[in-house]
Amino acid sequence: MSASLFLAACSPAPEVVQPADPAWTNAATAQQQLESGALTSVALVEHYLAAIAANNAQGYEIRAIIDVNPEALTIAAERDRERAAGQLRGQLHGLPVILKANIATADSMPTTAGAEVMQGFTTAVDAELVQQLRDEGAIILAKANLSEWANFRGQNSISGWSGLGGQTRNPHVLTHNPCGSSSGSGAAVAADFALLAIGTETDGSIMCPASINGVVGIKPTRGTVSGHGIIPIASAQDIAGPMTRYVYDAALLLDAMITPDAADQFGVSLARASQAPYSGEPVVLVRAWDERFTGVKELTDRTANLLRAQGIEVIEVPEWRLPPELGQAEFEVLIYEFQRDLNAWLAEFGAPEQAQDMNAIIAYNQANAERTLALFGQEYFEAAAALDLAEAEASYLLALSTGRELAEAHLDQYLKELGVAAIIMPSYGPAWPIPPGEGPGYSFGTSTAAAVSGYPSITVPSGREDVRPIGLSIIGLPYSEPQLLSLATLIEDVVGGFQRPQFLPELPSTDAE
Repeated sequence: MSASLFLAACSPAPEVVQPADPAWTNAATAQQQLESGALTSVALVEHYLAAIAANNAQGYEIRAIIDVNPEALTIAAERDRERAAGQLRGQLHGLPVILKANIATADSMPTTAGAEVMQGFTTAVDAELVQQLRDEGAIILAKANLSEWANFRGQNSISGWSGLGGQTRNPHVLTHNPCGSSSGSGAAVAADFALLAIGTETDGSIMCPASINGVVGIKPTRGTVSGHGIIPIASAQDIAGPMTRYVYDAALLLDAMITPDAADQFGVSLARASQAPYSGEPVVLVRAWDERFTGVKELTDRTANLLRAQGIEVIEVPEWRLPPELGQAEFEVLIYEFQRDLNAWLAEFGAPEQAQDMNAIIAYNQANAERTLALFGQEYFEAAAALDLAEAEASYLLALSTGRELAEAHLDQYLKELGVAAIIMPSYGPAWPIPPGEGPGYSFGTSTAAAVSGYPSITVPSGREDVRPIGLSIIGLPYSEPQLLSLATLIEDVVGGFQRPQFLPELPSTDAE
């Protein structure tokens, strides 16, 4: 026997890698399986495309996705070839990401904010965060439905509804609302249409749908993620953030989105920080809603007990009352900046003639009111368009400073004066029926102080009211994301974390409020 034949006969057979099932995976597992060859980016994309396509056929009709990227599989194959050649672009190499439909992409997917007037509109430039994701090797899989114009078109708007995408539904109970405005992003990751998704928030638009769909959401410190390319409401508060099933996944995605200045401020990988042991510093636990919901009280009881069992001092407070002047100041800022910022975005990105500015959009909606205004109006558009920005500037600047001072003072009475690391409280009340009026409606939300101040907040799925998820919100001082993520992982581990939705056709009557 020749030496070569002898060596061939004695060499162990090559290891056979069994294909991995990508259903309900997490980012750490997917990364390991991509590296080992048990999973490919093509297989991962095929899984999500099949799940999206099958949704309506199965009768779920969640309507989380408004557009699918026709190039997703081609890009996935390219990422697989790059991986095989040892050419990884970054930590997101080959992982699919869904974007909210108000985020510009330089591809064939429209950027519409869900509005009929923007139907088919494509841009030649990526939003800055999208370019960052591509640089990290992510695959832009699809765009998610949203509350039209990010829930800032008019009074009595319906969360999760847009003229182009229809009504997004909550995958836990299909008769119930997914909240908004990042409705599709939250519902998509909850229903396993995506591993990673991005939402945007002005006030509650990440925190509410993340909480109500039972997933993790992060609203980062103001300015840590570029807003360039996102169809705006108001630059004072708008920010994009990750929505995922697990804390590590959200931290990994946020690492890829932050600006270089923010990375310098943090000084550490957020994904790595999320896996570090919590420092053990005291926290405040707000219990203002215990008497309204049995599930909320059970959650806050359990949180207090379990965190204390970890050696953490928990300071309980019974109230969460924001000064009424805060809401008034916030609304004045949003209306002013809505005209200024939206008109600037439409001009910069070359919007179609019928949407060249806010007045043109109002006129289009009025001319097509039987479709566009059938469910609710456009009062916020009209109020913003009617402003003389020069005349209103002084009042706007006063409102901007007043709102921030009030919001910061409210949070600082705990974070600074009590010297705690974080404020913990239920993020939002449980999901309500679609349409409104067919049962108990929206109950409470806790996002405003962090939204106006620009302080970071994270919501972690932690409890339930009957079968409906309830998240715990964690708020800290600016640039405290590394510590908040460590605490969020602890809460995920000991209090509760993601649970798969049951896709119930309705809320069980025995559990209804």
